[in-house]
Amino acid sequence: MAELSVTGIDAFYGDFQALFGVSLNVAAGEVVAVIGANGAGKSTLLKSIAGLIAPRAGTIAFHNEAIGGMAAHAVVRRGIALVPEGRRLFPSLSVEENLLIGGQLGRPGPWNLARVYTLFPVLAERKAAPSQSLSGGQQQMVAIGRALMSNPLLLLCDEISLGLAPIVVRDIYARLPMVSGEGTSLIIVEQDIVQALAAARRVYCLQEGRVALSGEAATLTREAISAAYFGV
Repeated sequence: MAELSVTGIDAFYGDFQALFGVSLNVAAGEVVAVIGANGAGKSTLLKSIAGLIAPRAGTIAFHNEAIGGMAAHAVVRRGIALVPEGRRLFPSLSVEENLLIGGQLGRPGPWNLARVYTLFPVLAERKAAPSQSLSGGQQQMVAIGRALMSNPLLLLCDEISLGLAPIVVRDIYARLPMVSGEGTSLIIVEQDIVQALAAARRVYCLQEGRVALSGEAATLTREAISAAYFGV
């Protein structure tokens, strides 16, 4: 049974339609990747799930509860957390203060400061430092840690490799199995096809706001993915 079920959603920015009848399912504990070029609608899909955009049509259900159009804070309370594109840390706060903000709801679960510092040891070393003084990779670790502090059942990761050196990206992705190992489901939005295929069990490819391809990561051919990705 799907933990998250997105069915036929349309999403808009003003009069501009960004998603057209998009459907997606995520099982409990599953890692799903959403790939596509810039402007394909990947971030809009995550924002719709997270409660930052209200779909105009279609449904979003989490554990059989309708959450489409629900306020973002209410979605977090139900166990969905977003790691936003660009990290969106609070620059005036320290690393640890940014992390503690993520735990304000007090949801029960395995993640706390100690566990986040175990996942990302460099953050323990820099916990008193202003978040803006960190490298891009370290800031991304803080953003992931902040989301985990809410003890989500579903973690939404939006372009976590964007702007980072390949060695840093590999380091971050190498730690994601520790997250899914706790039973947390993940949706990973990525432009890096290789990284997405390696991390996920299933893949959805968006092209101009529509699902152009979906299937098991291990069985999709590079030719099919390229055709769906570029719309050729």
